[in-house]
Amino acid sequence: MSTLLDASGLEELAHRLVACAPLLGWTAAAAAWRTSGAGGQTRELDVSERGIAREARGLDGAARSRDGSRTAIHVRSGERHHGFTLVVGEVGGAEAWSVVESMLPAIVRSVASRERLAESVRQLERSEQLQSALFTIADMAGSDMDMPDMLRGMHAIVGRFMYAENFYIALHEPELDALRFLYLIDTVDPIRRDADRPVPMAEMEHGLTWYLVRDGQPLMGSIDQIRAQISGPMRDIGTQCYDWLGVPISSGARVRGVLVVQSYIERPRYTHADQALLSYVGSHILTALDRKRAQEDLERRVEERTLELQLEIQERQQTQRLQDTLYRIAELSNTATDLDAFYASVHRVVGEFMDAKNFYIALLDESGESLHFPYFVDEHNGTPAPRRLGAGITEYVLRYGKPMLVDMTQTETRQRIAELTARGELAVMGALSLAWLGVPLVSQGRTLGALAVQSYTPGVGYSTRDQELLTFISYQIANGLDRQRGAASLKRAYAELEHRVDERTRELSEQIAVRQRIEERLKHEALHDSLTGLPNRAYLRDHLLRCLARMQRDPNYRFAVLFMDLDRFKVINDSAGHLVGDELLREVARRFGRCVRAGEDIVARLGGDEFAILIEGISGHDDALRMASRVINALREPIRIDDKELFTGASVGIALSSPHYQTPEELLRDADIAMYRAKAADLTHVEVFDEKLHQEALRLLDLESELRRAIPRKEFEPYFQPIVCLRDGHVVGYEALLRWNHPERGVLAPGAFLQVAEASGSLEAIDWQMFESTFNVVPELLEPGQYVNLNFSPRHFRNADLDTRLLGLLARHGVRPEQVRIEVTEGTLMENSERVARVFERLRANGIFAALDDFGTGYSSLSYLHRFPLQTVKIDRSFIIDLAPGESGGSTAVVRAILALSRSQSLEVVAEGVETDEQRRLLLDLGCELGQGYFFAKPKSLAQIIESRQAH
Repeated sequence: MSTLLDASGLEELAHRLVACAPLLGWTAAAAAWRTSGAGGQTRELDVSERGIAREARGLDGAARSRDGSRTAIHVRSGERHHGFTLVVGEVGGAEAWSVVESMLPAIVRSVASRERLAESVRQLERSEQLQSALFTIADMAGSDMDMPDMLRGMHAIVGRFMYAENFYIALHEPELDALRFLYLIDTVDPIRRDADRPVPMAEMEHGLTWYLVRDGQPLMGSIDQIRAQISGPMRDIGTQCYDWLGVPISSGARVRGVLVVQSYIERPRYTHADQALLSYVGSHILTALDRKRAQEDLERRVEERTLELQLEIQERQQTQRLQDTLYRIAELSNTATDLDAFYASVHRVVGEFMDAKNFYIALLDESGESLHFPYFVDEHNGTPAPRRLGAGITEYVLRYGKPMLVDMTQTETRQRIAELTARGELAVMGALSLAWLGVPLVSQGRTLGALAVQSYTPGVGYSTRDQELLTFISYQIANGLDRQRGAASLKRAYAELEHRVDERTRELSEQIAVRQRIEERLKHEALHDSLTGLPNRAYLRDHLLRCLARMQRDPNYRFAVLFMDLDRFKVINDSAGHLVGDELLREVARRFGRCVRAGEDIVARLGGDEFAILIEGISGHDDALRMASRVINALREPIRIDDKELFTGASVGIALSSPHYQTPEELLRDADIAMYRAKAADLTHVEVFDEKLHQEALRLLDLESELRRAIPRKEFEPYFQPIVCLRDGHVVGYEALLRWNHPERGVLAPGAFLQVAEASGSLEAIDWQMFESTFNVVPELLEPGQYVNLNFSPRHFRNADLDTRLLGLLARHGVRPEQVRIEVTEGTLMENSERVARVFERLRANGIFAALDDFGTGYSSLSYLHRFPLQTVKIDRSFIIDLAPGESGGSTAVVRAILALSRSQSLEVVAEGVETDEQRRLLLDLGCELGQGYFFAKPKSLAQIIESRQAH
């Protein structure tokens, strides 16, 4: 029994038990077993034995055949499908069989348990070996081993776990669709693969390695077994093996290469465990190869970069050496007192860089017609005598002013020399050298001579590098020669120069004094107004910067800026002329200057009729108000210019210093805002910028932004006020009036936004949008014989193509010219009267008439009308409001005069602002036939007009 218990496994137990059968009285004993590793039997069972064995396995116990000739017992070893079956013939000793039957289960389980434990130990050892192998592979990848040694090491590692006498590693290169066999060891197959020559996949098509790459699936077994595993026909490549195992090495979804082991001798075949192990090791081998190849690539790049750096260092050393040489030549040219010594030194320097055994310097004389050789060293020739310029090779270089390199060992060079000689451009003088290199000596664009080296020795020649080097050196030599030549003339001229220095010094002193005065005048002009002599905006800005900086240092320091704008200056300037306007500005500047503290405050002219005063060291805003009062009072007295007594005033805006001001522009901006508020006020001409004005400025900025957004949104539309016949009230036309459909504030009249639109430059775009909207509704708005008036501002007439654009817009909308008239104010006529007249003429020629709006409020005389091709005059509402029954003077006289003048000019007259029936009757009595005003209708939208028509 102990013999059975000592068995190492179920296989050994089976053999021992069968061996003991005769001793126990059994005949024809046999045993079968199955474990996780494998199964087996001591001998092949016959049919009856296999039947009784199956019956015993089914009972998981003992079974006997019906004839009693066979007995079997099955014992499960602890796991499903794992067990031990004993089959015997005759049982000679019943007692022995009973003992075996009772003890065999315990024995089988004990042996199976010991076998599993041993297998676990073997698996653990194998895992440790595999872990150690993977560490070794990783160490190889990071070591300084070269690639062949590393691959041999990997081969040895694979050989520890399976038969790998024949082994190869191949990587797939997708850009070439080829395999590179990095490592191949085969003891039988004569085919060898060069690791440096990729093998195209087409050459290996339908081979086993080809299928590994294309299908990406492992292959294992004999050749016949593998035929059943591949996806297509198989082509035999090389010697046929007994057993073959190949696995693809993949990275992600791409096959990177293959690992293959094979056997040409009969031996245990490769197993799935070998396949799994090879696949697992293969992934690590791929990683190691990548690391190694990356390392080798890095080392290669480092080596290449090192070589580049070495070449660069050599180049720099060569450059440094050349630089030192140039310094030496420059030093020699400055220190040498003997030209022969200088030439000899130059010869030695050139000899350091190239073969200069034969070297000479040739120089032109002052006339440039003769050549002499102050330095000449040659193995075969003596120093040539001075000669007139001829056809020598030196003269050839001088004639063309370019370096020349001659190598008589080259056929092409000999042919070129022969051609030049045949044309008479070149003549051989002296012994013929094998190599010659000459460069011109050029200094400051002037050719002084030539420098040449030559060789009579075979194999000693010159290169383009030597040519570049000699050319570079020649510049320094030429400069040195030039300095040597100039030294003598410089010495001769020194005495004369010294004599002239004193005279020139005196002249320069006078010029410097003049220049200083000019600079002071230019500086003054740059910082002062040329008309009034006052400081200008730049000067004021500079002082404001200093004041702001001082306020940062001293919180108690305060100052103020007064911004002044003259009243009625444009009227005076336009009516009396620019000369009078300029003199007025000068007098205003003088009066402002008398208002300030001399040496403390600053009066500046900012441009046009705008002035500013900076007062420093104030205690509060009262000081600024007092200064403003003095300024206003200074202009109360009339200004007499050329027998004209002129009156003007000033609107003053004040900005007081505050910590929130960071730039002069902010101060001037707020003072300007306050000034415009003062100009708009009825009673006072002074405003101090405060939070209210600040908020108003913000409101105006918001309004400007809303206006700019409103244009692309097309929020502007025309309202129409009828022009009627005063006698019977029928409508003859309409005036298109601008309205803004504000998304939040509703319909806005021009008074709410017109000033901001004009100041921001948006008004013209708004007008054209309204014109287009008006033309869109003309078919619905106008009845036969009616027209619509459009208001044009002076800005429109600054564009030379105004009439062309208007006519084009009419044509696009299908509107007839006689259906449209334009209205302008007197200010428009006066701003650019010649251009306006030309536009009126062109429009009238195309059927568009013009009307003069608000007549009587401007500064033009009644006789001014005949200069323009007008159709209609519209009397301003201010005259209509004041009409009274029985009055002969006042507004009645003005209206009567306008009507008389208009009739003489054959002009229509429209009275604006008619609000009562009494005004209508008075106008009829005075002879006015057309009118416009709230008495007849307020401005309405097209929809309201159509609704009103339908109601009547």
